[in-house]
Amino acid sequence: MTVSRYVALLQGINVGRNRRIPMADLRNTLSDLGYGDVATHLQSGNAVFTASDSAADIADNLSKRIAEEYGFDVPCVIRDSGRIDAIIERNLLADKATDPSRYLVVFLSDNPDREAFAAIDPAKYHPDEFALGDQEIYQWCPEGVRNSKLTHTFWGKRLGAQATARNWNTVVKLAQMLRG
Repeated sequence: MTVSRYVALLQGINVGRNRRIPMADLRNTLSDLGYGDVATHLQSGNAVFTASDSAADIADNLSKRIAEEYGFDVPCVIRDSGRIDAIIERNLLADKATDPSRYLVVFLSDNPDREAFAAIDPAKYHPDEFALGDQEIYQWCPEGVRNSKLTHTFWGKRLGAQATARNWNTVVKLAQMLRG
């Protein structure tokens, strides 16, 4: 049985008054599911842990448990430490992104519809820039994330997958946490 380090990225929790999950509860939920070395980062649904389950099983188990305990659905995107390191190493917009708080990685739950991605006209979203990785989109928002038309909902609908975004600072911090 191989044990791996994972990060769980929960979509849309603790953003407004609804869909609240205290991070202590999230840590307890992950521990109750049998995952170890659990730690959270910030209040927006970022958790690192060890597990022997597959990423797909973890996402399914965690989503079901949250629905049971809180009464609402929360899409969960799971990545192992190797994938997070590869995302950072690849850094498709490194030559453009000058502020890590305005540079996002949009994590997708499944392989994206590449034809749908190719059909998106970048000129309609200028000055934002974006590039497709494997199961993630690198997105540079020079005028700020809040001013961008490219939301996780936009990407999810266009590409046929659940999507959740984290800024570059958070991605780097999660990679550090995954390494221990």
